[in-house]
Amino acid sequence: QVQLVESGGGWVQAGGSLRLSCAASGRTLSGYAMGWFRQAPGQERDFLAAISWSTGRTYYAHYADSVRGRFTISRDDARNTVYLQMNSLKSEDTGAYYCAAARTAVPGERPTRRHEYDYWGQGTQVTVSS
Repeated sequence: QVQLVESGGGWVQAGGSLRLSCAASGRTLSGYAMGWFRQAPGQERDFLAAISWSTGRTYYAHYADSVRGRFTISRDDARNTVYLQMNSLKSEDTGAYYCAAARTAVPGERPTRRHEYDYWGQGTQVTVSS
C-alpha cells in the first residue's frame, strides 16, 4: 500500500505561482510513475502531468496541453515526494488537485488515464482569483 498526502494548495491571484507537494509513505516510490490530476466542481478529474520512474537519472514527463509550458512535475525519490510547480496560474486552474501513483512495468511510462493509477491522495484545493 502507498499512502499519498498532498499539500501546498491555497488561494492565489491570476498570474501567480504555487508549488504542490505529494508525500508518499508505506512504500518507496521507486517503480511507480506519478501523476497529477485536477477536478473542478461538477467536472471530471482531468490529467495534468505525469513523470516516469527511472533506473538511472533520466526521468520522462508528459503534460496535458492545458498546462504545458506553465506547470512542471518533478520527483525526489530520496524524499519520497513528488512536486507540481504551477506558474502563470489562470482562473480555470481552480480545482482540487490530486496526486496518484501507478505501478508500471517499464521505466519511462507516463500514464495519462485515471484507471491506470493504483493509489490516490485526498487532494488539495487550489483557488485562482481573477
